Amino acid sequence: MSQSQSHTGLHKITLAGLIVTLGIVYGDIGTSPLYVLKAILAGGNGINELLVLGGISCIFWTLTLQTTIKYVLITLRADNHGEGGIFALFALLKKKTPFIVLITMIGGSALLADGVITPAITVTTAIEGLRMVYPSISVIPVVLLILALLFAFQRFGTNVIGRFFGPVMLLWFLMLGILGAIQISTLPHVLVALNPMYAIKLLIEYPSGILLLGAVFLATTGAEALYSDMGHCGIKNIRISWVFVKSMLVITYLGQGAWALSHPDLAQTVNPFFGVMPTWFLLPGIILATAAAVIASQALITGSFTLVSEAISLNFWPKFKISYPSIIKGQVYISIINWFLWIACSFVVIFFGSSEKMEAAYGLSITITMIMTTLLLSYWLPSNGWKNLFRIAVVTLFLTIESVFLISNLNKFMHGGWFSILLALFFFTIMYGWFYGRRIKNSYITFTDLGQYLNQFRDLKNDTSIPYLSANLVYITKADMPMEIESKIMYSIFQKNPKRANTYFLLHVDNDDSPNTFQYKVNQIIPGTLIKIDFKLGFKIERKINLYFRQVIEDLVASGEFSLESPFDSMRKYNINSNFLFINLDRVLTVDYKLPAKEGFIMNLHNIIKNLGNNDIKALGLDSSSTIEEKIPILIPQPVTHRIQGNLRSTPPGHDQ
Repeated sequence: MSQSQSHTGLHKITLAGLIVTLGIVYGDIGTSPLYVLKAILAGGNGINELLVLGGISCIFWTLTLQTTIKYVLITLRADNHGEGGIFALFALLKKKTPFIVLITMIGGSALLADGVITPAITVTTAIEGLRMVYPSISVIPVVLLILALLFAFQRFGTNVIGRFFGPVMLLWFLMLGILGAIQISTLPHVLVALNPMYAIKLLIEYPSGILLLGAVFLATTGAEALYSDMGHCGIKNIRISWVFVKSMLVITYLGQGAWALSHPDLAQTVNPFFGVMPTWFLLPGIILATAAAVIASQALITGSFTLVSEAISLNFWPKFKISYPSIIKGQVYISIINWFLWIACSFVVIFFGSSEKMEAAYGLSITITMIMTTLLLSYWLPSNGWKNLFRIAVVTLFLTIESVFLISNLNKFMHGGWFSILLALFFFTIMYGWFYGRRIKNSYITFTDLGQYLNQFRDLKNDTSIPYLSANLVYITKADMPMEIESKIMYSIFQKNPKRANTYFLLHVDNDDSPNTFQYKVNQIIPGTLIKIDFKLGFKIERKINLYFRQVIEDLVASGEFSLESPFDSMRKYNINSNFLFINLDRVLTVDYKLPAKEGFIMNLHNIIKNLGNNDIKALGLDSSSTIEEKIPILIPQPVTHRIQGNLRSTPPGHDQ
């Protein structure tokens, strides 16, 4: 399947498409009943009606405002040719100001941090339920084993087991709904929690009620995944399946609330999620909860891979090796990210030791991501006429809600929230150093008019006093304009070491803001001698320039615009085609030049980060056996404050003055 093709089967509204959507999109938000009400009750001062009904009311209206209205109805409309997520939204914006770049980095970094916390807390909470059946079980070793197996499996993709995710999540949501409905039938009074007045009373009348919103927010942490996974499932499947998912979630929260009110003493020590289960169903329920937790973790891990791959294409991240382990559209695997996430998740499990302590670290980073998404939406939403009033109202509403959640989550900073912020800061440092370091390097690139070198190309090609370096020389250029070229490429060809060839190719990669753009354009500047090829690639397309260049050559040969016939008589005698040699220019700062302090710091950071990723040869998919890398100095204009002085008169030996 071509990467530019869409997953049309999943974008049609079918029963199968809806079930698949359950497995891909709703793992995170769907497993939140494992710990949300437990966290609310733990944050209160004993079990009482105001705490339980007010907490459930807050959950319901948070799901309605944040998930349903903001994400399902509004944010999903920010459709970048079928793709969603914070980087897809960034790519949609026409003007990318420094502020927009900054909030995109912050949002992406916080979302990656969430990808570390979610698998740890979800799997731990599910396994903790086993203590109700086997009180002496050691939870931590079991969780670490599950996480190790989960991350070890990533390299193989989810092509085989992925088909079971949807049916398992369908069973999961049906279980939530059935168990919740049974408990509601024993205490129908709990339905009054749908009245928003109970949420308001909790925030106003309950001691430190505003701080409980940190626990309430955990109910909507998976909302960002609805937008990020839009490219895998399609907007219609997400919107329709959300009706079912939200119904089951609301029923299970109401059911847990009914159980807590009926068992106030027990609810202080037992997780309401497991409390609503009959004794005979505990083991099957825990097994299903563990399966759902693994699926939720898988979704977050896959989402992290996708997030980083998009960041690489948009030049927010160093060039890591990306693999494609299955034929599923958009599924990628990044080895270094996988093993970092595994180590980080395992550390979270060992360091915090229980899901209750992890809850303090959870939620703060994703709150920041949601705020950044809202700010980006403020630039994307229409801003003319009455639509501008709508834009202002939407942004004001959700910034207010998310700011309140942020304040309540900041209360958890010293209790574990610092860890998610530290993680996000680590990812942000990588993005900032890479993006702005690359921008500084590019600011010192000088371009020249290619037209003034045309005669030199013809003369060099025909100069028999210079031996051929290769039949065909290929350079990667950053010049966007057809008749512009980096001065350093001209320096490499004509001055550093004159490089004679039969044909010179200039390859330019244009990173398109659309996800699946996959096109090329050929400009025969000097037919048969100087050819420029522009590749226009979307941010979802793998960078395999060597492969794409070979396909272009095949097209040129088929159209008669280029010949593979060797310029060497002996090679033509045996029908051996001409060879191709790539020359990659690596721009480096020399010790003779110093940058301003801020730029110098960013460049030092950039160079450190550069060592984490692949060089341009690997990143562009070039054949290392047919590529030469040349070091080219970055020349920075500097004022000359003083010059070295020499003795202009030489004294013959033995004639001292």
